[in-house]
Amino acid sequence: MSLSSEQLLVRSPVVVLVESKNENLRSGLAQCIAEMVAAQLFNERGGNQIKAIYGAVTIGTIWQFLKLEGNVVSIDLSEYYIKDIKKILGILYGAIAQSKP
Repeated sequence: MSLSSEQLLVRSPVVVLVESKNENLRSGLAQCIAEMVAAQLFNERGGNQIKAIYGAVTIGTIWQFLKLEGNVVSIDLSEYYIKDIKKILGILYGAIAQSKP
C-alpha cells in the first residue's frame, strides 16, 4: 500500500507490505522484513522519508503485523484471526494514517 495516488505502478512512498504464505506465518516473517527494508530504501531514493514501514504476514485466515523504524524491526506477537476483520482493517488503516504527513 502506498500513499501515492498512482494505482497501476508502485510509487513512493510505500507504507505497508503484505506477505502471503501457505499454512505457516513464521515462514513469511524474514521475507516480509526483507521487503520492508527494500521499501524503506525505495522511499529514501524517491525522496520520501517515511518514519516507519509496516508489514503483515498472512495465511488468509490469520494475520501477524510488523513495523520497521530505522534499523529496528518490531513484531507484534499477537495473531489476528479473520473473524476479527474490523481489527485487522483498523491496524492497516492506523499504519496508513500514521504515515501521512
